[in-house]
Amino acid sequence: MGNKVGEQGVLAGVIGYPIGHSKSPLIHNYWLEKYGIKGHYVPLEVRPSDFRTVIRTLGLMGFRGVNVTIPHKEATLQYSEHVSDNAAMIRAANTLAFRANGTIHADNSDGYGFHRNLVETIPDWKAESGPALVVGAGGAARAVIHTLLSEGLPEIYLVNRTIERAELLRNHMGNRVKVYQISRMNDLVKKVALVVNTTSMGMAGKPTLRFPGRRIKKGTIAYDLVYGHRPTVFLETAARSGCRTVGGLGMLLHQAAYSFNFWFGVLPEITPELINLVGNE
Repeated sequence: MGNKVGEQGVLAGVIGYPIGHSKSPLIHNYWLEKYGIKGHYVPLEVRPSDFRTVIRTLGLMGFRGVNVTIPHKEATLQYSEHVSDNAAMIRAANTLAFRANGTIHADNSDGYGFHRNLVETIPDWKAESGPALVVGAGGAARAVIHTLLSEGLPEIYLVNRTIERAELLRNHMGNRVKVYQISRMNDLVKKVALVVNTTSMGMAGKPTLRFPGRRIKKGTIAYDLVYGHRPTVFLETAARSGCRTVGGLGMLLHQAAYSFNFWFGVLPEITPELINLVGNE
């Protein structure tokens, strides 16, 4: 039977296509060393056409689990014997565990990472503070919206360049989600207590998110899932407008901690040393 600890120790990794940009190996290998767990966490570049074959083989090769990123998050569900309620609701998984009996367990840690980062950075945040504006309607948006609704947020305004995709998400999540054209951002930001960018806008090489900072109320929380060496233009604009800002690095680290615990039974500490290591990479 696979999934045993061999000479190389435990194995884990991250699957994506492409995968060279991922910071997950840096994070997880830091924790493996910190907690004295012999093993390796490796990047695995896997084409969509090979994904099913690869994940059916990894357990036999001794892998304890993998993180899953673009473009495989949705495909994971159809190849997993056990799917958490969380992943089923979001309709995507980013964490797979390979059990000793040969089964694959799928979960999603994005919502956990999003929420932990929010309350850690803004301790006085409350769901009843007011509606949220969510930009984007992809897998990350589904995780964010599901988490906010679970926390009791009264209403979410969802904007996306493709209105049909936003409407599909709304139909799945329920009538507390209201869909608007992205051109309505100027009006909507005046009504909310939280703005979340779940798109890739602001990443290196991508267009910036044009944020109507002059219209927003001071004290509104601006949260960008994008992370990098410095704050995104979206967060810089929001800060100048009197917003409280939350960057995406904390979400990355907390969702990674969830995955590490899922595989190894240890919830790792997010130390200043690790934050500096990843932030400066």
